[in-house]
Amino acid sequence: MSMKLEGKTAIVTGAGKGGRGIGRSVALALAGEGADVVITSFTEANAEMVAREVRETTGRRALVIQGDVSKPEDVERLFSETLKELGRVDILVNNAGITRDGLILRMSEQDWDAVLDSNLKGAFLCCKAAARVMLKQKSGKMVNVSSVVGIAGNAGQANYSASKGGMNALTKTLAKELGSRGITVNAVAPGFIETVMTDALPEENREQMKKQVPLGRLGSPDDVARAVLFLCTDDSAYITGQILTVDGGLFM
Repeated sequence: MSMKLEGKTAIVTGAGKGGRGIGRSVALALAGEGADVVITSFTEANAEMVAREVRETTGRRALVIQGDVSKPEDVERLFSETLKELGRVDILVNNAGITRDGLILRMSEQDWDAVLDSNLKGAFLCCKAAARVMLKQKSGKMVNVSSVVGIAGNAGQANYSASKGGMNALTKTLAKELGSRGITVNAVAPGFIETVMTDALPEENREQMKKQVPLGRLGSPDDVARAVLFLCTDDSAYITGQILTVDGGLFM
């Protein structure tokens, strides 16, 4: 049985958080359907951990390129090394992101800039670099990992929600700019997902979160990865400019 991404090359940013992060699950899901993956992360050791898991469980090639997606020179290197080693870029998943939470009156300009640079500027730089390659190929898939707070907002996350709202608008704009050349651009917007971050929350908080979700549970990184995978295959060939919420019905 042929795999849906056989012969494709995918770049997944922010996939080096190790453990149970969304980026790790996305890299494994894409490789599981036959794609070779490039994993980029600020922390090279974490990225190597994910790459090793990809190689061992799927047999696909996994390349690690350490870097900061908010820096143009790092993004340039990410794409030039990918093309040199693997020859093409068919899929870009913008998953890199950080949080610096705080109420607006206490939020420093530095915390605002750090989140917007990493989450939104990083996505812009990577999409721009990917577009150059994909326009020549006349095909490609871009998927931005956004958040439901980019749609609904969230107290204490002015910077994060603004970055994700901007990412949603960027997604729609690029879908209009690139669609005629066979490139689709979509986003997934996760809700409450089980990660190392939510593990640290008190049990009472986790139960309150579950009560808000119609499906009665927190999502898993694999739930998000399956949605990303769908948007990276030809199963979604006629879907572009969409924000797909993966939130158990939290925001309908």
